[in-house]
Amino acid sequence: MKVTKVSEHIWSIKAWMVIPVHVWLVKDEEGITLVDAGMNRMAGKISKVIKDLNAGPLKRVLLTHGHSDHTGAIKALAEEDEVPVYAHLEEIPYMVGERIYPRRKKLEFNVDKNIVKPLKTNDQGELSTIGGLTPYFTPGHSPGHVIYYHEMDQVVLAGDLFTSKKGKLKPPMPMFTADMAQAVRSSEIVSELNPIRLEVCHGGSVMNPAEQIPAYQSKNAE
Repeated sequence: MKVTKVSEHIWSIKAWMVIPVHVWLVKDEEGITLVDAGMNRMAGKISKVIKDLNAGPLKRVLLTHGHSDHTGAIKALAEEDEVPVYAHLEEIPYMVGERIYPRRKKLEFNVDKNIVKPLKTNDQGELSTIGGLTPYFTPGHSPGHVIYYHEMDQVVLAGDLFTSKKGKLKPPMPMFTADMAQAVRSSEIVSELNPIRLEVCHGGSVMNPAEQIPAYQSKNAE
């Protein structure tokens, strides 16, 4: 596994499962936020990096969505220490086995329903910033997919909103995507945020990604 410093407050941990799988550690004044939880075998490395950073304990896990390659280390890292896990309200029924993910054939029990909580919202119904990260609802790859924007570092942690190759935005993997047209429409948020850097679970970093969005949408729109 490889650890990379993404920005002042963010580190990525990459493992391989035929394709790369990234999770991210984000530090703030309270401690560490883990964004996505990868695969089960990543738990030990995640724990070690948190300790090595010496920036405080793991305070929470934020999920971009609930697919199994984003939730694998939760049991080892969060359930045992009673660390809260957050996901979008729309996503929770699918990850806890109450509803079948679109285009799947059976229920998935990827997260214990007693530990996962819905992301909080403000009085206007907007998703609230947590651990220095602001969630934005980006459905398509899954019904309740979100991305997280670290405004201070101007970095988007995009989960599976995209994949990437050689610095270029690519669509999420079609066989695992519920509604590709919706996922492509959701990419518009990147133009609005205009981050310096965007990170995806399956692929490398993309610099100045907003510059690519018009061509990306044109090429991948139905």
